[in-house]
Amino acid sequence: MSVARGQFEPLSRLDRPNSYIGKTVPRPNLDRLMQGRGVYVSDIELPRMAHVVFLRSPYAHARILAIDAGAAQQMRGVIAVVTGRELAVVITPWVGVLSHLKGLKSAPQHAIAVDRVCWQGEALAAVVATSRALAEDAAELVSVEYEELEAVTDMRTALDPQTPVIHPALGDNLAFERFHVAGDVDKAFAAADEVVEAEFIFGRHTGVTLEPRAVVADWNSAEDRLTIGTQAPHMVQSIAALHLGLRERQVRVLCKDVGGSFGIKVHIYADEMATYALSKLLRRPIKFVADRVESFNTDIHARDHRCTGRIGVMRDGTITAFEIDDLTGIGPYSMYPRTSAIEANQVVNLVGGPYVAKAYRARTRVVFQNKNVMCQYRAVGHPIACAVTEGLVDLAAVRIGMDPVELRRRNLIADDAYPCTSPAGLRFEKLSHQDSLRKLVEMMDYARLRSEQESLRSRNIYRGIGIASFIEVTNPSAAFYGIGGARISSQDGVTIRLDAQGSVICQTSITEQGQGSEALTAQIVATVLGLSMERVRVILGDTDNTPYGGGTWASRGAGIGGEAALQAAKALRKNILDVAAAILQASAEELDVADNTIVSASDRAPRIELTELARIVYFRPDTLPSGIQPELMATRHFVPREFPFAFINGVQASWLEVDVATGFIQLLKHWVVEDCGTIINPQLVEEQIRGGVVQGLGAALFEKCVYDERGQLTNANMADYLVPMAAEMPDIEVGHVVSPTLESELGAKGAGEAGTAGAAAAVINAVNDALRPFGTVVTEIPLTPQVILTALGRI
Repeated sequence: MSVARGQFEPLSRLDRPNSYIGKTVPRPNLDRLMQGRGVYVSDIELPRMAHVVFLRSPYAHARILAIDAGAAQQMRGVIAVVTGRELAVVITPWVGVLSHLKGLKSAPQHAIAVDRVCWQGEALAAVVATSRALAEDAAELVSVEYEELEAVTDMRTALDPQTPVIHPALGDNLAFERFHVAGDVDKAFAAADEVVEAEFIFGRHTGVTLEPRAVVADWNSAEDRLTIGTQAPHMVQSIAALHLGLRERQVRVLCKDVGGSFGIKVHIYADEMATYALSKLLRRPIKFVADRVESFNTDIHARDHRCTGRIGVMRDGTITAFEIDDLTGIGPYSMYPRTSAIEANQVVNLVGGPYVAKAYRARTRVVFQNKNVMCQYRAVGHPIACAVTEGLVDLAAVRIGMDPVELRRRNLIADDAYPCTSPAGLRFEKLSHQDSLRKLVEMMDYARLRSEQESLRSRNIYRGIGIASFIEVTNPSAAFYGIGGARISSQDGVTIRLDAQGSVICQTSITEQGQGSEALTAQIVATVLGLSMERVRVILGDTDNTPYGGGTWASRGAGIGGEAALQAAKALRKNILDVAAAILQASAEELDVADNTIVSASDRAPRIELTELARIVYFRPDTLPSGIQPELMATRHFVPREFPFAFINGVQASWLEVDVATGFIQLLKHWVVEDCGTIINPQLVEEQIRGGVVQGLGAALFEKCVYDERGQLTNANMADYLVPMAAEMPDIEVGHVVSPTLESELGAKGAGEAGTAGAAAAVINAVNDALRPFGTVVTEIPLTPQVILTALGRI
């Protein structure tokens, strides 16, 4: 059941005696994980299970002339060596496009390359053996004859006439282009007292999850059914069935424990689809676990952008216009089914979003390259848009001699100006930019830091303050993917039932990758039903046993899945009170549930325990009054309808020191103020924000996938690809402003990507603030010592 906007009771009605809403409680799965009882893909062992290793191309672009697997097939323990042509009989190719992204194109992609490989690391054969080690040894015996082709690596020249076209049938290397204009941009720039322009360069990077991508597929020929262990259950169920020629009922997807995802594991990967097909072809369980080098070469990359931006500003601080020209390379294919154009599209949508300036012009171009595919990673497009917007705002402040906080105060959308629509056409229900900025300035003691900064400069110590306001897209409706034809559900469902001992089983379509989905669901259900949390068991990640839903991505677990849980719990509570009223010969309005007991609503006096009510319903229904048919189970679904997205907002600040002799940056303190609506579990929210900040700081200072001119990834290992470690990270202080969404009774928005959205922008601005005495500006990340020293003219 979906509930329309305005039909909800106020959340205050949920302020029950044993409410868990807004409280920090331990995660229900914590003891199990701390005891090493987690069930990850690598823990799964099935009878007759084989292991697959993929033979991957050493070339970025090459034609496959011949594959000789004779020696490998003779090895003891080798079950099969399967080429792309052989596997294509079992599984059909796919094209990663969405119809609402007009003009987006891509070539058909196979589970294993058939005639040609288009990036270093693309699979061209699968070696299946009784162990991973044997499969790896056998893969070394497979001989491949290649014809190396010219690789397209530089996105700046990908559209030049003399550059080879990666997929000739597409005509050129342009995957997607979007233009957007709002207001009279030329007039707004002409009227500005100052126009500031800069080019921003963002390093391509990836997710580096603790657990690598891993799947297990088990084809049961007796049942004519495939069971898959992976993430995004219902999406994978639908897509695997579609391309394997099965009905959805023939595919079951299980999502047990996941060691981090950050969006990396929610996509359809060719090697994972190949694993499903191999299981069906060979009629036995097949497991694929990527090693770390494979992860670097094949896990989706993100954020490889070059973006030129302009801002117009008056001397009184009024911002008149924004303009951007964005270019990004996405690899040889648009990723399926979410597409690789969404990130660039988000950049266009979000640049300038927090500010009142109505004149905005944008162009983005997405081009194909012979590099690993790029797609959605935590905070899709947000860090790019935020860094460009906030970088331009800081540069404008310097140009007119105004404090950057004051310039933001004068231009951020007023908190009482909502609902409103941005120049990019985004509809904002309720944001709190001004309140968030006020809180941040107070938390960081801004005036004191400015005074300290000035004092330290006289001693040749260069510290900087960077501010970054941000907007985050959460709770996406069908307007995100469904409208474009992708089989990705925007709704979530929850089924709740009272068991025979008065406890509750809750089955939810959202999933758990470390965010605390299990905990927040249990908190909501326990609050509504008047139960202690120990009496709530949450089941998730199983297409056979949970309602249909989108799963956990785009910060939607609490806002969409949580609301479905709330509505299902309310329905079950009504059913419980109706049965209790019949047993007690009272009216349901006279009763309530608190502390696992039916009580009188007026004085909270105990009337009957839930255990006794359950006993009567399940074992002595003959004692119930005539005409009473207890229904101690309820299912509800929820999807936002009034607004396509629930936007959250916030502001971040970085305080750091730059060693101008070495180019090293020391992070001293980081602050975040965010507004995610109703907070269900403060600790979970702050864990999500801090984790997101760390990933954003990694992008700002360390992480970059480095390719050479032949398309070879030169740092595909943990020694050369740097990630943030505990020693480099500052204290991260988190504050909150609360503006609940009216789209739901719960009022929750998302929080999972807020930290990542603004962290890099805050660091870039802080570094430039520190380097202000040297008259230099840095707009490239990661901000390595080489980048800093080059900007200072010291190398």
